[in-house]
Formats: sequence, structure tokens, C-alpha cells
Amino acid sequence: MSAPQAVDPRGPRFAAIVTTVVLVIVLATGWWPLLAAQTVVFAIGAFVGLRPAPYSVLYRLLIAPRLQPTDEREDVAPLRFAQAVGFAFALVGTIGYASGVIVVGLVATALALFAALLNAVFGFCLGCEMYLLLQRISPRAGSTS
Repeated sequence: MSAPQAVDPRGPRFAAIVTTVVLVIVLATGWWPLLAAQTVVFAIGAFVGLRPAPYSVLYRLLIAPRLQPTDEREDVAPLRFAQAVGFAFALVGTIGYASGVIVVGLVATALALFAALLNAVFGFCLGCEMYLLLQRISPRAGSTS
């Protein structure tokens, strides 16, 4: 069995910054096709993987080469879970906007923005923390008490 994948934590933080900007634009303009595009970005990160996710590609090509190398690494599993949570909120938001139930679109987008902003500004990944909490309380987590 291979070791869990790990990534430079600056990549997900960069993705959170871009996501924050996208979601602010959506909330300011109500332009739901941009939210639909963000939903696809979340889906790729959650269900395909972080490496092919668009913001990860941008980070690797444009940002990482300009930074000092780091030995710090972050496990991919919580990050992918966070992307899945973002996907769920963005999907609900997109459906809300597209179907004319604007309040659903606004609330779902605002909640996704809150989580992205926490990561972008404070480095606190709410979805990652949810993942770790679920791992601790899950009966399959294999606790030996």
C-alpha cells in the first residue's frame, strides 16, 4: 500500500484565494454561470484529484516556480473532502440561481465564500477540519480504546 499523497500547503491556499475572488464576484453580480464554472473546478478537485484541478495547475505553473521550496506537506484526503463540500455548496448555489430561487443561490454561495475566505485569510481549512472530525468519530476509523 502506498503512502498518502501530500501537497505543498501553499497550493490549496492559493486556490482558496482564487475561489474567494470568484465567489465574491458571483455574490456581487449574481452571474451564476461563473458559479457553475467554480462548481466544475470543485468537482475536478474532489472527484478527479488536486493535481489536474485548474487552480492547482495555475499554482504549479505560475506561482510555485517563484517561491522558495518548502518541506512542509499537507495530506490530500482532507483537501479533496473540502473540495467535495465546496462542490456541494456551489452546486446548490448554481441550481438556486439558475432556477430563479435567488435566496438559495445567495446563501449557498455565501457559505462557500465563508469557508474559502477562512482558508485564504487565516489558513484554516473548514472542510479539512470537518474531514478530520469525521475520521475521529467514524466507527471505521479503527480506534483502539
